[in-house]
Amino acid sequence: MSVVEVRELRKAYGPIVAVDGISFSVAENEVFGLVGPNGAGKTTTIECLEGLRDRDGGEVSVLGLDPGDAGADLRRRIGVQLQESSLFDRIRVQEALALFASFYPQSIDWHPLVAQLGLGERLKAPFVKLSGGQKQRLFIALALVNDPELVFLDELSTGLDPQARRTMWDLVRSLRDQGKTVFLSTHFMEEAERLCDRVAIMDRGKIVALDTPENLISDLGVETRVVFTAEDTIDAKQLESLANATRVEVSGDRVIVHGQGDRLVSEVVRAIEDHGWRFRDLRSEQPTLDDVFLALTGRALRE
Repeated sequence: MSVVEVRELRKAYGPIVAVDGISFSVAENEVFGLVGPNGAGKTTTIECLEGLRDRDGGEVSVLGLDPGDAGADLRRRIGVQLQESSLFDRIRVQEALALFASFYPQSIDWHPLVAQLGLGERLKAPFVKLSGGQKQRLFIALALVNDPELVFLDELSTGLDPQARRTMWDLVRSLRDQGKTVFLSTHFMEEAERLCDRVAIMDRGKIVALDTPENLISDLGVETRVVFTAEDTIDAKQLESLANATRVEVSGDRVIVHGQGDRLVSEVVRAIEDHGWRFRDLRSEQPTLDDVFLALTGRALRE
């Protein structure tokens, strides 16, 4: 069952086309990722799905409703964490949570959620006294007080330190375990790779690929890399002749062997041993969604 259906969605701001006729669907109880660089059109897409921005064209259904005219019927069933938000400076954390909970016919006991997000000791703190990461976590809590069926998280971990980011990832997984659907936008490819069941890669207003992270990586044939530091002179031609190697880069004492297949690492190690080369710091670098994006667009991710 699809909880989000998008067909030929389009949105322009004057001559600038932010979303250029994209189509996709999101299944129930799925963590769906919309990834890409800043300026790709992710936030505009999400705001059209949330009913916060009017679309110029296309058809959109969210939980069986058209967000363009569903109003309160949709808002009570979704949770929204915006990319940029603010509150009154002097409102306290517990006051904001109680206020937002009062907006809905039903709400959860938000105290366990606040504890999970590390805000339990900041309930009486005014908004202006919160750090950037604490404000981000508060907005995520506010998006969940109505026990939504579908949660929109726009740039979930922006501004968070690595520990807080892992906490957010655990929260997303727990939401899926509760049977909720999560629509996540991010330009952190590691986040999408770890959390999402399926990922749509968006660039310049278009979706350039859509599949599971594993399939996106494997289908494009992005190369595995074996990297090591050589303590002897390395004959690159010997490594290039390996069955699964495609090319070798040597820069000073750093050697990178590019190739395909699960046997590349063992082939490289065997060749090093056979030739008696001394080495250190050997590691395998698996392809990632960053590599997929670069392969699809021919350029690196922009932040």
